Amino acid sequence: MTTDLIAALREELPAHVLVTDADIAASYARDMAGLCAAGNPAVVVLAETTEQVRHVMRVATRLRVPVVPQGARTGLSGGANAVDGCIVLSLVRMNRILRIDPVDRVAVVEPGVVNADLSKATAEFGLVYPPDPSSWETCTIGGNIGTGAGGLCCVKYGVTAEYVLGLEVVLADGRVLHTGRQTAKGVAGYDLTRLFVGAEGTLGVVTRATLALRPTPPPALVTVAQFADTASAARAVSAIMAAGHTPSLMELMDGTTLRAVNALAAMGLPEHSAALLLIAVDTSEPAAELAAIEAICTGAGAFEAFTAEDAEDSAMFMQARRLALPALERLGTSMIDDVAVPRSRLGDMLDGVAAIAERHDTVIGVCAHAGDGNTHPIVIFDATDPAAVERAGLAFDAIMRLGLDLGGTITGEHGVGMLKREWLAEELGPVGVEMQRGVKAAFDPLGILNPGKVV
Repeated sequence: MTTDLIAALREELPAHVLVTDADIAASYARDMAGLCAAGNPAVVVLAETTEQVRHVMRVATRLRVPVVPQGARTGLSGGANAVDGCIVLSLVRMNRILRIDPVDRVAVVEPGVVNADLSKATAEFGLVYPPDPSSWETCTIGGNIGTGAGGLCCVKYGVTAEYVLGLEVVLADGRVLHTGRQTAKGVAGYDLTRLFVGAEGTLGVVTRATLALRPTPPPALVTVAQFADTASAARAVSAIMAAGHTPSLMELMDGTTLRAVNALAAMGLPEHSAALLLIAVDTSEPAAELAAIEAICTGAGAFEAFTAEDAEDSAMFMQARRLALPALERLGTSMIDDVAVPRSRLGDMLDGVAAIAERHDTVIGVCAHAGDGNTHPIVIFDATDPAAVERAGLAFDAIMRLGLDLGGTITGEHGVGMLKREWLAEELGPVGVEMQRGVKAAFDPLGILNPGKVV
């Protein structure tokens, strides 16, 4: 079958986009999720055009071969992991920014464009693409669309789904579907664009996207608040939002995370804090609002609250937050939960995670997009110790259960992938699962697109 598959792909693909060496192909087998199974791909296609993607899908349909679409593989749920005998379809070479329109405030891009590269390009027009995952310097727009990615500034500016206006998608049988619009408004028909955002490549392969842009805001200033316990930090978050403030960023790091970041980058963060809140404001006159936010934090129990002197110092604190995941990963193998809860239940979530860590004798560092209730408890363990692996798995599942019990969701921005597939059924219920599988069958009746993921 592999010989027939490669021969069929070669009919219309140039040799330089095919990776047939087994060892090199194996390097494309997985994303960054720990302990998710990955198979051995039969071949990797480094597609450069929509027509090449169409040929791959036509061959896959004819030969009944599974296809796993991939971006930069920075995902954290196993959504880009290969299955045995599949075609890995990498979109990273489709990396052109096709158009930036400052009048309509849109960008038209291919899926392999790196998030940070788009930000640099739009800045020349005084515009910004707001979604900014922590991996923004390496993750791709296609991957962001596939997972419905969020980021640090979602509390004010929203998530990927709110910025995707239209898509070009290659379907499982090789047909091309165009969804959405390039206009500011439009409600014609079902919203198929939103259907593909967060679908993790299980419904089609995105080959072009029209994205909404916004005017570049002023540089943000950051208020830093230190707390002796996470419950007080959660109270501050609720009080800030209840007072009517709309910060551009509100991030939390617990003590475990602070110590890990210091060990990685020697940033001098206060390791004696149980929780550190970073609250950013990017208005033209931020001083009064930040002073009010400082007072709220102090009233909620912060033992110290201060505002960075300038945008450069503010950027340093924001960089510390972006280093949270790589810093914690240095402590051992990690499993990253992605549970979002109502902001009003953030304190219960943080206290519950601490209790889970103690109960299962497992290190769990927590960072969070506190402004929208999206927590990232990161379970750290020794993968060579079977007992530690078992405890880590129990802790991970307990965190998922806790999030659902608090009225939350199993994933705020990382996607379901393989890691949370069983928990998706728990969240959706049997009717929800049935409807989702019906959608999958309508777009991919043979089940060849990213099998084993999501539904």
